[in-house]
Amino acid sequence: MFKGHPKGLYALALANTGERFGYYTMLAIFVLFLQAKFGYNEAQAGQIYGIFLGCVYFMPLIGGMLADRFGYGKMVRTGIIVMFLGYLLLAVPMATTTAKVTMFSALALIAIGTGLFKGNLQVMVGNLYDEAKYSAFRDNGFSLFYMAINIGSMFAPMAATKVTDLFLGKAGYTYVPQIPSLAHQYLDGTISADALSSFEALAVQQGGNVSDLAGFANSYIDALSGAYNYGFGVACISLILSMAIYLGFRKWYKHADVNAKQAKTMESTTVNVQELSKEQTRERITALALVFVVVIFFWMSFQQAGLCLTYFARDYTQSTVSGFTRFGFNIWSLTLVAISIYTMFGAIQATKPMNRGILCGVTCFLWIMAWTVYHVMPDPINILPQQFQQFNPFFVVALTPVSMAVFGALAKRGKEPSSPRKIGLGMIVAALGFLILVICSFSLASPAELKAQGGVSSTLVSPNWLISTYFVLTFAELLLSPIGISFVTKVAPPKYKGMMMGLWFCVTAIGNYLTSVIARIWGTGMPLWMVWGVLVVLCLLSAVFIFSIMKRLEKATSGC
Repeated sequence: MFKGHPKGLYALALANTGERFGYYTMLAIFVLFLQAKFGYNEAQAGQIYGIFLGCVYFMPLIGGMLADRFGYGKMVRTGIIVMFLGYLLLAVPMATTTAKVTMFSALALIAIGTGLFKGNLQVMVGNLYDEAKYSAFRDNGFSLFYMAINIGSMFAPMAATKVTDLFLGKAGYTYVPQIPSLAHQYLDGTISADALSSFEALAVQQGGNVSDLAGFANSYIDALSGAYNYGFGVACISLILSMAIYLGFRKWYKHADVNAKQAKTMESTTVNVQELSKEQTRERITALALVFVVVIFFWMSFQQAGLCLTYFARDYTQSTVSGFTRFGFNIWSLTLVAISIYTMFGAIQATKPMNRGILCGVTCFLWIMAWTVYHVMPDPINILPQQFQQFNPFFVVALTPVSMAVFGALAKRGKEPSSPRKIGLGMIVAALGFLILVICSFSLASPAELKAQGGVSSTLVSPNWLISTYFVLTFAELLLSPIGISFVTKVAPPKYKGMMMGLWFCVTAIGNYLTSVIARIWGTGMPLWMVWGVLVVLCLLSAVFIFSIMKRLEKATSGC
C-alpha cells in the first residue's frame, strides 16, 4: 500500500495534515461561535458559513493562476503565513462590535491563504506522479494524501472540544447547547414564555440567579465565546508545525515545484510536460467542466457536516451515550482501531513469515489496548455536537486501505471503474447516506416547531443514526474527492494545471456556498425529513447526469 510512492508524497501530505488540523479545529466550532458570540440564528450563521466556505474554495482559482506564473512553492509558503494571521485574529477575545469586524477580516485572510496553499500543494503532489515510474500509482497516491489530511481532521474536533471545555470550566460553567440561543433571546426581549421557563431552569443548573438572568446571560455568552477564541488559537500552532514540515523536507519534493513556464527554461527536469493539440486541450477541458458540475452538488450536500448535521446533533440527538456507542466518542480508541487496520493490511501484504507474525501480534495488541480504553471509560458519557465531526475523518483513515485494496484487485482483473464512473457511484452512495436521516426524522418535530417549544425536543434519537450517516457519506467521499483531485491533475492540460486545480476548488466553493440553501429552509416549517430529502434528490439527479454523459467523459480522457 505504501510501496512505490515518491518520498515527496509523505512530506507534502504531512504539511497538509498540519494545516487541515488547524482548519477543521476552527470549523468544528465556527458556527457555534457565531451563534454564541453574536446571537445569529441558524439561517444567518449558515449564510456566513456558506460564504466563508465559498471563498475558501474559490480563492484557489486565483492561487492557481498566480502559481502558473510565479511558481507553486512561493504561493504555498505565502499561504501559510496569511492563514496564520487570520487564525491569530480569531484567537483574540474582543468586544462584540469590534469582534465582528475582526472576525470578517480573519475569515478573509484565511480564505486568501487557503487559496494560495491548498490547490498548489496538490498540484505539486500530482507533479510527483508525472514521472513514468510513479504514474501507475497516482490514484492510490492521492488516496494516501487524502488519508493524511483526514488524520488532522480526525483529531480537530477533540482538540476544539478539550480547549473550549477547559476554558469554559474555568469560568465555572459547562456546555449546554440551548443556553446561547436562549440567552440572546432573553437579552433581545424576544423570548417566549416556554423558552423563558427553560432558560430559568438551565440558569439554575449552571449556578445562575433567576433574579438576574441578564447578568447570567452576558456572563455565559462571554465565557463560551472566549473559550471558542482559545480553540481558534490551536490553529495557529498547527500552521507553525505545517511550515516546519514543508521547509524541513523540501529536498524530497523540490523537483516537483516546477510549473510549465519554469520547465521550459530548465535544461532538464523530472516533470514530464506533455504537449497537446488544440483539439485535445478542448476535449480535456470540456470533460473537466462536465465533472465540475456534479462536484457542486456533492459538496453542497457533504459540507452539511459543519452546518445542518451539527444542528441535528445539537437539537435532535441524545447528548449522553452508554454501552458500546461510547467507543466512538473516544478519539484514542478510534486511533488505535485505525492503526490496527493498517497493521492488519501490512500483515496480509507481508512476504516474510516473521514480518507477518510481528504485524499480526501488533494488531492484536492494538485491539486489546482499544478494548481496555473502552472499559475504563465512564458510563454514560456526555457528548458535544462538534464531536460527531470526528467520525468522517476517522472513517476516511480507516477505510482508505480497504478502498485501495478493492480497486487494486479490480485493476489487476482489468475491471477497475474509470474516474468519472467512480464519481457517479459516489453520488449514489451520498444519496443513501442522507436517506438514513430521512428515515430517522419522520417522527421528529420540524426545526420551526422545535424553536417554538423552547429549543428542546421531546424526542431525541440515538447517535448511531448520525454515525451511520457519516459512515455512508465517507464511502461517497472516497469515491469522489481524492479520485476527483487525481482526475484533475491527470487530465488538465499541463500549461493550465494550476488554473484547472483552482477551478476544481472554485466549483467546490459554489457547492460550499450552496450549503446555506439548506440552512435557509431549516427553520421555514418544512418537515425535517423533507430537508434531508432535498439532498437525496440532488445527489440522485447528479448521478443520473454524470452517467448520461459517461461515454463522452471516458472517450475524452482515454489517453490520459
